[in-house]
Amino acid sequence: MHDVWENTVRFAEADAQGIVFYGNYLVYQDETFVAYMTALGYPYERRARIGWKVHVVNVELDYRESATVGDELVNAMEVTSIGRSSLQLGYECRRKADDTVLVEGRLVYAGVDENGESMAVPEEIREAVADFQGD
Repeated sequence: MHDVWENTVRFAEADAQGIVFYGNYLVYQDETFVAYMTALGYPYERRARIGWKVHVVNVELDYRESATVGDELVNAMEVTSIGRSSLQLGYECRRKADDTVLVEGRLVYAGVDENGESMAVPEEIREAVADFQGD
């Protein structure tokens, strides 16, 4: 896993008990994907220029521990496999203070072109993933 995005839990992200509302981890996961792609050298604008967009087609989250308001979180991600038109990624969210894993997850993004039709993962994305992850 590659640490690519950090955030501090805001009051608005917590429930009445002061614990992060479970649905907010989907937002954290999405922000982590954006940061991961940027770390690869492919922020949204560059992906748009090559005509490769992505849609989320599957998300799974396993909740291990709770985060509370004010906790600093470290979010990590890695590509676990690349299909013809999809990327499968692993996700992890940890509390920075003690490195406790709070949430683990998996997600799949499918590549599409400007018309929303299935599109193969560009070779340059495949190469960027391999270079970044050392595969």
